[in-house]
Amino acid sequence: MSTVTLKTAAPAAPARLPLPAVLAPASLVVAALSCVFAAWTAATLWQAAPDQGAWSWVLRAVAVLGGLASFAVLKPSSEALRRTGRARAAAQRPGQIAEARAEAADAREAAWVAIGGSLAVVALTLLTVFLLANDHAVQSTFFSPAAISSSFWNVTQAFGTNVFIAVAAEILVLVWGLGLAVAKLAPGRAGRPLRWLATAYIDIFRAVPSIVIIYLIGFGLPLAQIPGLSSLTPTWAAILALTLTYGAYVAEVYRSGIDSIHWSQTAAARSLGLSHGRTLRHVVVPQAVRRVTPPLLNDFIGLQKDTALVTVIGTIDAFNQAKIYASNEFNLSSVTVVAALFVVITIPQTRFADRLLARSGAGKDS
Repeated sequence: MSTVTLKTAAPAAPARLPLPAVLAPASLVVAALSCVFAAWTAATLWQAAPDQGAWSWVLRAVAVLGGLASFAVLKPSSEALRRTGRARAAAQRPGQIAEARAEAADAREAAWVAIGGSLAVVALTLLTVFLLANDHAVQSTFFSPAAISSSFWNVTQAFGTNVFIAVAAEILVLVWGLGLAVAKLAPGRAGRPLRWLATAYIDIFRAVPSIVIIYLIGFGLPLAQIPGLSSLTPTWAAILALTLTYGAYVAEVYRSGIDSIHWSQTAAARSLGLSHGRTLRHVVVPQAVRRVTPPLLNDFIGLQKDTALVTVIGTIDAFNQAKIYASNEFNLSSVTVVAALFVVITIPQTRFADRLLARSGAGKDS
């Protein structure tokens, strides 16, 4: 009688746990080097500060605070080393593989945080070195406290012209762009000429740079002696040019919003007896406008920045006023003031547009 021998398989060896044994020490080395570089730059900035004046205290305060803040990157790197040790110890104990993996994952994250922070410290330090290069030539050219203080008030007053041009052009663009979008979507054979004209207009004005349109309108209308248009002031000529240019961009934004409305909305409205125009006015356009509000804000941010181009036709805006200061003082700090003013009014609008985009995306997901 034959006997059957059963062989049991040997227990599988535990999987090797990947530990950040190299990444964690490397993050500590990178963090330490970045701290040394930042400390050296802070010492250089302290020595390069002038002997007296408020600006010297500002530079020295920046040097001290920046040098001390750079040492914050040592915390996540030391945390990475500590968690790596915990993960190694947990891996050697039976039944602790899950805890070991969690500690290893936390160690990797802390190491990458330290490396990312170190790179940020190095980038800011290099920027500081650039500003201090050539005996403060960069800082004195673009960030001279005396030039900024002397030009700030007049440049800020002239910036009101930029704001007025932007607001007036935005209001006109909303109306003109919607008209172009409706013309481009005119139905049937009767609307074909309108569609062709609107398409040609949008293509041409999207192809020509804004500064060319501003130049042609600002200098061309007075030369052509067109009744009612040749007497426009440079400010209103700039508003007209920006309206014509950005109307083409906004028309495409409107059109995309109108096309995004489901055809059943139009069919239902027409079945109730509404005409094409009333369907657009009461059903389609109100829904489309809500959808295209974020991209409209993005276009208006671009329009706001393009108001600096009106300097080519002699409008005394902030940029033109800053150029006058720059040519008189051989310093560009007044232009830096203009850049700061645009940043102050543009970034809040950008964040607001991002918030609207996020909200619209959340609404679609739900």
